[in-house]
Amino acid sequence: MFNFSFDKRIGYVVIAIMVLSTITTYINHPSALFMLLVSIPGVLIAITFHEFAHGFAAYKLGDNTAKNEGRLSLNPLDHLDPIGSLMLLLAGFGWGKPVHVNPRNYTRKIAMEKGEAIVSAAGPIMNLLLAFVFTLVYYAIKRFAGLEFLDSTVGGIIMLLISATISTNIGLGVFNLIPLPPLDGSKIVMPFLSYKAKQWFTNNEPIFSLIFVVLWITGLAGIIISPAINWITTGILSLGKLILG
Repeated sequence: MFNFSFDKRIGYVVIAIMVLSTITTYINHPSALFMLLVSIPGVLIAITFHEFAHGFAAYKLGDNTAKNEGRLSLNPLDHLDPIGSLMLLLAGFGWGKPVHVNPRNYTRKIAMEKGEAIVSAAGPIMNLLLAFVFTLVYYAIKRFAGLEFLDSTVGGIIMLLISATISTNIGLGVFNLIPLPPLDGSKIVMPFLSYKAKQWFTNNEPIFSLIFVVLWITGLAGIIISPAINWITTGILSLGKLILG
């Protein structure tokens, strides 16, 4: 995503509440802490590749802003946002440090608006592609690794890491497709709107941003996108199983 500009103090309050809730869960269910730790590599991979994809797509369209700022990198430290990363760990959806782009530098072969849509879509598409790749890895291991490995502690942890990476990438990808500012989906839908609809959307962007914050804080965002996440997860797993199952 490109910009997440609401008051960060709201984020800190939400994170504090979620951390307290998570600590309570850990006290009652110690295994939850293990699952949280298992999800960390998936979070690093999902956010890093998501933000890299934004910068790379912009670069291919002629904008060097991300490259000049060192964002064409697969180093997680270049892309992690503290609040967004914690949200992805605790809530299953989140964001990375915004990648700065300058649409005016895009190639003149396509409209600026379409260029913005392509760059915005690159992040979620990358996450869904990663989910599919790790699904293939998951089923390849199940098919070709021996039962001794799969039944071992190391094998079990590796399979959990891969599963968590799949689910995290799907969650991040789908979440960012919500067509509300500041998420990627808000830029993706623009080329498909009529002129009047675009004006209305632009004029009311602060309201949409507020709606998003409410959905985020209340947890309704997760509820809304759960059907899409479940549907896409089922589809990716089914395709992977069909190929390597």
